[in-house]
Amino acid sequence: MGGRPSTGWAEALQYPVKVPPRLPWGGCQRRQTRLNDIAGNTLGLKPSELQRLRNTYRRRVSAHEIVSAELARHLTEISRDTHRQVGVLLNRKGEVEQVVVGDAQKLELPDIGRARAGQVRLRGLRLVHTHLKSEPLTRDDLTDLALLRLDLVAAVGVLEDGLPGVLHWAHLVPANGDGSYWQTDTLPDVHGEQPDLASTLTALEDELARGAPVRAVGGRERAILVAVCVDGDRSAAEASLRELGELARTAGVEVLDSILQVRRQPDPRYLVGKGKLQELVLRSMQLVADVIVLDRDLSPSQSRHIAEETSLKVLDRTQLILDIFAQRAQSADGKLQVELAQLKYLLPRLSQRDDSLSRLAGGIGGRGPGETKLEIDRRRVRDRIAHLDRRISHLSNERQVRRGRRQRRELPVISIVGYTNAGKSTLLNALTNSSVLVEDKLFATLDPTSRRLRFPEEREVIITDTVGFIRDLPKDLLAAFRATLEELDEADLLLHVVDAADPARDAQVAAVERILESLQLQDTPRLLVWNKADRLAAEDLALLLRSRGGVAVSALQRQGLDALLLKADRTLFAEGSAHPLGTVHGEPLPRPPRAGLARLPPVA
Repeated sequence: MGGRPSTGWAEALQYPVKVPPRLPWGGCQRRQTRLNDIAGNTLGLKPSELQRLRNTYRRRVSAHEIVSAELARHLTEISRDTHRQVGVLLNRKGEVEQVVVGDAQKLELPDIGRARAGQVRLRGLRLVHTHLKSEPLTRDDLTDLALLRLDLVAAVGVLEDGLPGVLHWAHLVPANGDGSYWQTDTLPDVHGEQPDLASTLTALEDELARGAPVRAVGGRERAILVAVCVDGDRSAAEASLRELGELARTAGVEVLDSILQVRRQPDPRYLVGKGKLQELVLRSMQLVADVIVLDRDLSPSQSRHIAEETSLKVLDRTQLILDIFAQRAQSADGKLQVELAQLKYLLPRLSQRDDSLSRLAGGIGGRGPGETKLEIDRRRVRDRIAHLDRRISHLSNERQVRRGRRQRRELPVISIVGYTNAGKSTLLNALTNSSVLVEDKLFATLDPTSRRLRFPEEREVIITDTVGFIRDLPKDLLAAFRATLEELDEADLLLHVVDAADPARDAQVAAVERILESLQLQDTPRLLVWNKADRLAAEDLALLLRSRGGVAVSALQRQGLDALLLKADRTLFAEGSAHPLGTVHGEPLPRPPRAGLARLPPVA
């Protein structure tokens, strides 16, 4: 570029500078463009009233006070003459950023940016408006304060003569033990001494910064759990909410809080009530949460409406379980089955059109780019589902061949079933001296594991560990894992493992029984195995066995295994339902080597 080179800001001041003409009222160009911008309910206002509202942009307020007496009187006089609430948005410098007109009861704020502002910094705007009946701040005022993260919200009462009266104001507070989101206060009038606003806001932002959690890159997501009780059984709803917390922990989500609402029926739009949803949004902002997990299956419209209202990621129970299965799947079979379940869950949720794409087309019935993209996505998902179905069917045929080989050898099959995290894999390890993965998490085992087991009477069986069940197991997931669950069809005995120390054990037993019935396995012989019996008192355990039957064991402590094997042996062989040894064409098979097989002492 040509021209004289610059050596610094001091030398630059020596050159003539073209100064733009002075704007009216000394404002900048940005403020001048807003002079005619009166937001809100301006319909029916007189030209003189509109002009008085425009003149509001000329006024300034000290950065250290909430509102000046002059600005307050100006607003109350206009509010009395128009019988409407009038408000202004002031920045940190005390300049009027926006003038808003409402009706007699409320004030609708204009769009000032996304609803959820930063979690530490405030927005830098404070709202000062009038209340015709000098009433305190309303719930809408306080909600706007929190959702928009305003510096402060103030309401000036309007007296009969149009003069300003009482001053109500509120500002946010950091997370605290009382669960409060804001602090409110009242001054008798605007002429008295007001708090130093600039110092208050600086101290508040420093406190918010100290209380904000440090988020590492790639850190765990922070969630709030929500459950709705509609049948009046609050204890069952609380148990289900605790189970949802375990699911979230298994998925690697940090649970910040849990909320339970009792309703006569779920809200068709938000599942929870509108007021509870606003409370949830406020709580999520205070705790810096980024995920909401609901303990029910959401319809596509409910999920969309909740996400739009909260600006948070929304997960329902089914989606959380699918995420856990996606994380835990290790084998090729498991990954295919999880992907199939996820796509079946996703397909009906591809119903909304992308609003960024138009529906431009020529003629009636033409399809625009938005609908075309939607149809393409649906077709791709359906094609992928069909492909996965074929592959899973092929794997199912391979399993059928392996099961046929076992049947020809006539080896009895015992399958371990039960609620997730009841200790099925631990029991398999204890019985067969294996080292199957065991974790104190839900759905730690997804892929079936088969081992040989030798009974004390020198009889051998195949024992299989299967995927755990859970209440309200997603239908798509159950259908996707049908190839895995086919192992149960050939079982001669089901060991139904139950966590005896779980307070919700009866509900868990009922849930597993319902799933077995849906798989048409209600006629297969089964044996109740009360695991973790060492955590129960002796009298409670004796009462449980007398009332429900079964066998009490502690797979972790390897207690009660002899009684379990004796009971299983009698169930399988004493009734003639299985053969003592495997045979081929009626000839006995040679005994397999003892290496790798559990050899337990005879039962006394």
